[in-house]
Order: sequence, then structure tokens, then C-alpha cells
Amino acid sequence: MFDAPSVQKLPAPVRCLLTEASQGRSGILVVTGPPGAGRTTLISSVSAALPSWTVLRTPGHTGELGVPYAGLQRLITPVRDRIACLEPAQREALMRVLSGTSPQVGRWELGLSLTSLLGTPEAHPSGPPTPVICLIDDAHLLDEPSWQALLFAARRTPHLALLATTPPGAVPDGLPAHALEPLSADEARSLLAAHAPDLAREVAEAVFTLVGGNPAALLDLAGSLSPEQRRGYAPLPSCLPPSSRLRHRYRAELDALPAPTRDLLLLAAAQPSAPLSAVLAAHTLSSAPSALSPSGLSPSGLSPSALSPSGLSPSGVSPSGLSPSGLSPSGLSAPPSLRDLGGFGGGDEAGLEALAHAERAGLVTVEGDAVCFVSPLVRGASYMEMALSSRRNAHLALAAVLAARGERLASLMHRAAATTGTDAPLARELTQAARTAEPGAAAEARRCAAGLLPDPADQGSMLVEAATSAWLAGRPHDAGMLLRRVPPAAGNARVRARGLTAEMGLPDGRPGARELLLDVAAELADTDTTTALDALALAGEAAARPGEQGRYAGLARRVIAGQRGDEPPAVALAFHHVAGLACMADGDEPAAFARLRRAVDLADRVTEPRRLLQAATSGVLVGDSRRAAAIAGRSAVLAREQGSTVLIPQALEMAATAALATGEYAAANTAALDGAALARATGQPILAAVHTAILAVLAALVGDRETALARIEAAGSGPSRALCEWSLALIDLVDGRALPAAERLARVVTAPPGYGSALLQVAVVPHLLEASSSFSLGLDSVAVSFDRWAGRTGQPAWLALRDRCRALRATDAEEASAHFGAALRHTGEAGFPRAHTELLYGRFLRRRRRHVEARTHLRRAAETFRVMDAEPWAAQSMRELRAAGERVDLPGPALDGLELTAQQERIAVLVAGGATNREVAQELHLSPRTVDHHLRNVFARLGVRSRTEMARMLNSGS
Repeated sequence: MFDAPSVQKLPAPVRCLLTEASQGRSGILVVTGPPGAGRTTLISSVSAALPSWTVLRTPGHTGELGVPYAGLQRLITPVRDRIACLEPAQREALMRVLSGTSPQVGRWELGLSLTSLLGTPEAHPSGPPTPVICLIDDAHLLDEPSWQALLFAARRTPHLALLATTPPGAVPDGLPAHALEPLSADEARSLLAAHAPDLAREVAEAVFTLVGGNPAALLDLAGSLSPEQRRGYAPLPSCLPPSSRLRHRYRAELDALPAPTRDLLLLAAAQPSAPLSAVLAAHTLSSAPSALSPSGLSPSGLSPSALSPSGLSPSGVSPSGLSPSGLSPSGLSAPPSLRDLGGFGGGDEAGLEALAHAERAGLVTVEGDAVCFVSPLVRGASYMEMALSSRRNAHLALAAVLAARGERLASLMHRAAATTGTDAPLARELTQAARTAEPGAAAEARRCAAGLLPDPADQGSMLVEAATSAWLAGRPHDAGMLLRRVPPAAGNARVRARGLTAEMGLPDGRPGARELLLDVAAELADTDTTTALDALALAGEAAARPGEQGRYAGLARRVIAGQRGDEPPAVALAFHHVAGLACMADGDEPAAFARLRRAVDLADRVTEPRRLLQAATSGVLVGDSRRAAAIAGRSAVLAREQGSTVLIPQALEMAATAALATGEYAAANTAALDGAALARATGQPILAAVHTAILAVLAALVGDRETALARIEAAGSGPSRALCEWSLALIDLVDGRALPAAERLARVVTAPPGYGSALLQVAVVPHLLEASSSFSLGLDSVAVSFDRWAGRTGQPAWLALRDRCRALRATDAEEASAHFGAALRHTGEAGFPRAHTELLYGRFLRRRRRHVEARTHLRRAAETFRVMDAEPWAAQSMRELRAAGERVDLPGPALDGLELTAQQERIAVLVAGGATNREVAQELHLSPRTVDHHLRNVFARLGVRSRTEMARMLNSGS
């Protein structure tokens, strides 16, 4: 038994069992889980939750497995006084069990006696029957006669519940069972915060990664950490501490296995993981008496002559396998497995049979060419419970096999794991190999390389590179741990570490991140131009802050002075982007536009996702939103291809924002939905909230109040708040509350620049001027700035919005009409923005009694809004049409035959796949009522009457 703290509620099957017993029925449930998962804690929690019940509790014991009725005797001893109320024959049967004098009691006779003891009215003379629960921990260790007697009684006794626990795989046939789930990441964080509050956030995440969601293991490992480890300044152990009872348990299971099986488990557990074929080949190699002699695989690792930087030098590993000069003096020509280290060798049958012992013990499963441990705890024990010399030999054997297979990076990492002390040449090989690896593998390779470097400055620089790779791979907590280990004497690496820390904190809105980036740019301006450029690009919002514009512009000019003119396109792009921001800080808008457009033009020649994000930002700042959306989309694709997971949701945020600005709402919706999911998956909850807030704006734009409010609630506060205010203002506009909408949007426009505010404070202006057109809110400077900026962009969409705003602010009717006409003549405005202009113009004409002209614009607006499922806006258009003298029929069959919108298509595909409305709502961040509304329109457009018909139509491709 292992006590594990509980942070979970009672599982639903347990609650159901208790309810059944309290209502006069009986029930049985077996709860399973590995050691430390909380089985004993669950038993204790149930016992404590039932003060008015009769609670009988006993654990199973290994030493009493062969003693008949030993468990039953312990269980019923607390209620032995009730035996006197039973019939003589039943009293005698139970007393014989309690005394242990005659264990040969008839099963039928004993079962009936136990049923009477636990469930008859005589057992509860004081009133109505009190429910009884029997709690059996480690039921697999209860003697069989006791277990059978309990099952007999539990099937027949009213008000009786039998709750037992066992390890996985030990549930008796035919009994209902429930498997305890590992703690989720949030539950694990709560547990560690309660029991180890001084753990750094990154350390808590690393502890969870090391041991998974096992409660006892989490606290065992956290409790064993040194002060340096608890704060993240020293590497964490790779396994539970030697004193851990869980580790003792796994050690006992491993000790029971044959030696070849333990050797194979060691090879499979050694990091980085190797496929089964390589594990078997390495096992055969390491079993050969002379295979790992000093001449081939030295104690410090594979010598350069054994495995050259190319991994396949003639002196080390030949194309046909390991050459005699690469290994022992005897040449190793005899062992069959060396015939082909790239695949299965002659000893594979024996190796597979040895591995089968571990499979039967429930420690691993074999899936294809992969050995999968049932938990990180088993993997850690399989590695750490072997002697140091065995672990080193395992790494050396794997290094040789993987080199022969052409897997250079994995081979080098195993060499590093077998190396003691420093080894600068090996570190250089690792660094070189990491350049072409995906970020996750590169992070591990650079971490290994850092440990091999003797110089603190080199070590610090390598740790920063490792942290950058870890962050790009979507492991920000690993990155934080690596940054904490940068030595104090690492020089510029310490500055770069601060810059990366600030960059990781920007999406979270961490205070001081922008100021820290400016400090980094100042310190590296003369020595590390590339890092200084990146810091200035990330701190770009400072270019718009009145108190920081001067400092930003000065730093930018200092860095830009180092531009030679022959830089690669990616670096030239960064120079132009930062130069454009500096010109904005100086108030030189024409020069800013020129520089930023040059950055956009260079995007086609760049394949670095982070640089493309800078180009997309430049595109947004100059109003080229369509090109910005395309660049951001390309950045997301390249980030996915290169394994830079953390950048994908950032690129999708830019793509969604740019698509929102151009009126491409379907594209914006898709990007934001995908971005929210990926941001959560990569540990960027604040960025996920921003995506959710963008989805709220999209819902509010089409008048979907319920969905918008649900998304606003999900987004919460923080950097996403301005977007949420925009959403609320749009809802106010739909409902005809112009003044509250104007006040909200005025606060957004006049707020200090913040995360992602560059486009937002421009995009809301048309709605602000619309809402404030009947009020005097002193927005002349806002209107003038927007008019000037939109004109400078030269983009038809923004020019159309500029002319619409001019029309709304015009004091002369003819002038306003001319501006509305100009807005509708711009070919770039389409979809929702154009329909909204048509509605505003139609309303303007109707109020001036120009009804015939008004009806033309209002009909177009109504048709577009209905196609886009913007029903509240369509209703407004209909009301205006009626007021303009047109008879308007209720919408209905006219939808038949229309194409599905992107939102409707997503809903239709999910429903056709069997999802319920509630499941669709959760997947797409909608309300169930909105899903129901869309689904009705889908049925109308497809001409079907049921989900089954729709699924048949979609699946047949008709």
C-alpha cells in the first residue's frame, strides 16, 4: 500500500456504488491503479466520507494469502458483538471463523451467516438499516475463501457496498472495475503547489514530465530535491530517490526478472530512445566478451577513431557493419548479430524471448519497432537500478549500433551520456549535428554539449541555444530550467538568456518584459547585432509609447548603424522592420512605411518563421493585411515543418488578426480555432486566450451574442481584454446601444499600447466612429489619424473604410452620399464590411426619404448578411427595408441550395462524424444554441431533414 494525497473527486462509479447502497441495493466495484496512484487514499477518502455508515475495512496481506478466512476474520472483528443476534448455526459458523479453530466452514453456510450479519434487521435494532460498506485494499492479496464469502454476501445483502482495490490486471473476471486515471497536468500542479510551494514553476513542470501523474511519485521526487534543484539551478534527478517506497517496489519487480531481460530494459530505457531493432543489436554487441574493449569503445566514450564526425568512417564503422579496427583486437567477426547492426541479427530470437518476460510482468509493451514502458517510473527504475558501468556500456553499445545505422545525432548523444568530464571535440560534433535537427532533438543535443564544454562562457552560450530550441519545440518550462543553469561567468550569454526569458514572457503579458528587451538591446547593440535586432523587434510596441519612443528610436539607430548592406535576406528584413519601428517612434510615418514595405517585400526570400512573423507585423502596420495574412500563414507552415511548435500559434494569431482586418472572417475563424488549441498544447495559455478573444470578436461581428459572451468569459482578462471590449461594443451596436459601444471603443483606442494593439487600435476606429456619430466625444484626432493612415496604405479595403468614416462624420448630406458612393466603388471591400457599408448607406438614404435608392443597398446588405449567417444584421436590414416601403417576407426556404459557410461546413462535418451538439460547441468554442441554429440552416441549405440524411450526403460526396 502506498499513501498518495488526493486532489481528485470521488470517481463517478464510486459515487454510483454508494448511492445504490444508500437506496437499499447492493453493489460491487473494483478500483485499479498502479502503485502510488491513490488506491489506498481513495479507500481512506470513502471511509471518511461516510460517518453514518457501518464501515468495515481491511487490507490484503501477502503473508496471509494461504490462510483461509484470515482476511474475513480481520474485517468482521469490529462488529463481532452483533453475532449474538444471529441464529445459533450462523453464530457458530462466524465464531469458528473469528476464533480460527476450525477454518473448514461450508461456503454456503458461511455466506448466509455473513449476509445475516451485515444486512438483517436484527443487525440494526436501533432503527432503519444503516448502509454497510466493506473496503478491501489490495484485494489481490486477500485469501480466496474470504474473498468468495464477501462476494457471496455482496450479491445478496441490501444496503451493502463492496469496494476493493487491486493493481492493473488483477481484477477478478466478471466484476465491474474502474481504473484510476493519472493526475492531469493541472491536478499535478495543484498537488505540488500544496505540498511543495517553493518549487519553481519550471521545476514543477519538469517533475510532472519525469514521473507523470502518479501522486505518490510526484511528492517523492519533489521531496528529494536539493534547494538548488527546487529553484531550477541544478539538473533534476532522472528517477525517484533511492529511499522511495515506489522505487523499492519497482526494484523488486526488476530483480525478479532474468538478467538478459534487465539488460534489454536498460538499453530500451537509455535516452535518447532507440528502436527495438537497435536495442536487440546493441544487446548482442554488449554481450560479446570483447565487444566493448578499450581499443574500440573507451571508458570516456567512443573515440574519434571508432566513430568519426560522419558516423561512418572506415576506421570505426564500415558500411557493412563494425570493422575489426573499430572494436576489439579480436575483430568481433564471430558474433552473428554483428552481421548487420542496422537491423535484426542472428540473436534476435533469444532477445525477443528475454523481452517477453518484461511484457508478461506488465512493465513494457512492444508496438512495432518500439519498446513502450507502461510509465515513466518504470523507465526510470529500469535505467537507474543498473550499475553505472552497465549504464555506460549500454550507451556505448547503442552509440555503435546507431552510428552503423546512419543515425548520427542519436549516436553522439549516447556517446555523450557515456562520457565523464569534459570533451570539447564531442561537444562540437553534437553542435554541428544539432543544426539540422528539429528543435526538440536539437535542445537535447545542445544540453548534452553544454555539459561537455569546459569554458563557462561556451557552456552558457550552448545552454541559451538549448533553451531557445526547447522553447521553439513548445517546451517553455524546459527552456526556463536551462536558462537558470547559465553560469554567472557566461558573459553575453547571460544577457541573451535574459532576452529569451523576456521573449517567452511577452505573450503572457509578464510585467517588465518589454523593458528587459530594451535593456538587452542596449547591452548587445555593439557586440551581437542579430540578438539586439530580435530584442528591438519584440519590444516594438515601445515605439508607440510616449515615454519610451525616444529610447527605442535611439537604440534602433545605434543598431541599424551596423548594417553593411550585404546581409542575408532574413537579417536585412529584420533591419528594415526595426528601422520602420524607429521611424514610427520618431513620428516620421512616410519613412516608416517605406522601411516596413521593404521588410514585407523581402519575405518571399526568407524561410525562417520568426523573421516571417516580423514581416507579417510590418505588413499589418502598413495596412497590407492580405499579404500579412499570407506571410503569417507561410510562417505557420514552415514552423510546423521545422518543428518550431511554439511559433505556430503565434503565426496563426497574426494570420487571424490580419484576416479579420480584411473581412476574411472564415479564414480568421479557422486560424483562431487552430491557434487556440495549439497555444494550449504548447503551454501558452495567455496566447490561447487571445485566440479565444479573436473568436469572440468574430462571433460578435455576425451578431452571435451567446457565443460571443461565452468566448469573452473563456478569454478572461490580461492581454485579450481589449479584444473582449471590442466584442462587447459590437454586441452593443447590434442591440442599438450606440453610446455604451462608443465609450468602450474609445477606451480601447486611447489605452496605452499593449500586446497586439498595433492593428487593434486601428481596426476598431470605423466601429467607434459609427457608434459615436450621434454624440460629441471629442474624437477628431482619432478620425484624422485613421484617415491619414488608411490613405497612406493605398489598400482598397482600408480606403473603403476611410470613405465610410468620412461619410459618417460629414455634416452635409450630399458630401456624405458622395463618400458612401466612393466607399462602395472600392473593389477591395467585400463580404461583411461591404454589406455593413450598404446597410449604413441604405439607412442614411431611407432617413432622407430616398426610398428607392435605399432599398437597393438594403437588399444587398440583407442578402449578404443572410449568406454569412449574420441574422441580427440581416434583421436590421429587413427592418430598414420595411421602413423604406418594401414588403419583406420572412426568411425560410430561400436558404435552400446556398453553399455552406466555413462555420457551417465545420459543424456539418463534426455532426456527420457522430458528434453531439454539445461536443460540437466545445470543439468550436460555440454555444449549443448557436450550433443548433447553424445546424437548422445547414439542413435547409442541403435540403435534408435529419442528421442521418446529412451524414449520408456528406459521406457520399454528393
